Amino acid sequence: MTDWTIFVPTFLAASVEWVEAFTIVLAVSLSIGWPRAVGAAAAALGVLAVMTVATGGALRLGVGMASLELVIGVLLLLFGARWLAKAIARSAGLKALHDEDKEFAETREALSHGDRHAAWLIAFKGVMLEGLEVWLIVVALGVKTAHPLSATAGALVALLAVVFAGAIIRAPLRRVPENAIKFVVGAMIVSFGTFWTLESMAGGIWPMGDWALPLLFAFYLAGGLATAAALRARRAREAVQ
Repeated sequence: MTDWTIFVPTFLAASVEWVEAFTIVLAVSLSIGWPRAVGAAAAALGVLAVMTVATGGALRLGVGMASLELVIGVLLLLFGARWLAKAIARSAGLKALHDEDKEFAETREALSHGDRHAAWLIAFKGVMLEGLEVWLIVVALGVKTAHPLSATAGALVALLAVVFAGAIIRAPLRRVPENAIKFVVGAMIVSFGTFWTLESMAGGIWPMGDWALPLLFAFYLAGGLATAAALRARRAREAVQ
C-alpha cells in the first residue's frame, strides 16, 4: 500500500469538510471581522492537532493489531456508509444537494441575533465539528497503514487549498463538486473499512492482498451509482403515474 492510497482519499474527504468549515468562518468574519474569525478557526484546528497526536500515540500503546483493525474498520464502515448513503440519496433526488450559499445565509441570519462572543463560538464550533470527521479519517488511515504523515499531509494540503481558494474569491465555494467527491470518497472509505474489518475477523490476509482494495472500491462505487440510477427511475415512474 503506497502513500498515495492514503493521501488521495484523505485529501478528497478533508476538502469537502474544510469547504463547509470555511463557509461558516466566512459568514462569521462579516460579523466580527477576519482576525477574530480566523482566531476561532485556529483555536479549533489547534485542538484537532492535539487530538490527532494524542490519539495516534494512544492507539499504538497496548492495543493488538487485530483489535486495532477491527475498531478502525468498523468506524470507517459506519462513516463511509453514511457518506455513500447521502451521495446516493442526493444523486437520486431524494435529498437536496448541499447548498453552501444557503448555509452561508443561515449562519449570517443566526449571527444577526447574537453577540460577538457567540459569533466566535459559532466559528470555533463549525471548524471543530467539520474537523472531527477529518480527524477520524487521518487517525484511522494513518495509524492502521503506518503512514500517518501521508494522511496528515492530505488533510493539511486540502486545508491550504481551500483557504487559498477562499481567500481569493471570498465567497462560499459552491463550485466544489461535493456530491461527486462524497460518492468517490464514500466508496473508498467503505472499501478500507470492509478490508480491515474482515481481515481482523478472519485473522488473516485477503487472498489477493492489497489488490482486493481497488476491487472493493469498484464494487461499492458501481453499486452506489446503480442504486442511485434505480431510485431515479422509480421516482420518474411514480411521477408519471
